[in-house]
Amino acid sequence: MPRPKTRSDAEVLEAALALIYATGPDALTFQSLSAACGLSAATLVQRFGTKSKLKQAALLMAWDRLDADTSRLAETLPKTPAGAIRLLTALSKSYGGIEKYAEGLLVLREDFRDPVLRARGAAWKVALSAVLDECFRDAPGTPRGVGLLLASQWQGCLLWWGFDGKGDADRYVQWHLKRFVGTVTR
Repeated sequence: MPRPKTRSDAEVLEAALALIYATGPDALTFQSLSAACGLSAATLVQRFGTKSKLKQAALLMAWDRLDADTSRLAETLPKTPAGAIRLLTALSKSYGGIEKYAEGLLVLREDFRDPVLRARGAAWKVALSAVLDECFRDAPGTPRGVGLLLASQWQGCLLWWGFDGKGDADRYVQWHLKRFVGTVTR
């Protein structure tokens, strides 16, 4: 009869994600996770097999969270250009300061390296673009595919914010996206 788990996989993966974001993806080891979650490294190896599988499982959980946040925001915000800006601004709040955003880029590197994670990113792009397109459905003169254009502008804003290093990401993004939307909805 197997022993009951003292920590669920979700709790362990939450600790793994915290380590990834705090110290970078390369610092995640079974030993460092053992210290963070209180389970032995051997137990963690039994559960996840390899460091790559552990990292992938943690990052898939992060993608699940982003999908859920995007869906929740899409359901609660108005289907208008202003609602699209509010959605992207709300998603930007999770980036925190410049240092946290920079560490997040290391996580993005892992998403690019792993085909499963890369597929999740591609699927999110499609879903997010569709949500944003819906926000412009009634906006006259809006170019076809504006959702992907707006999502791309958003990601570019975040990169430029990272270089500027001034203010909060969400305010920076909001200001730039308002200008962009004003241009495409004329």
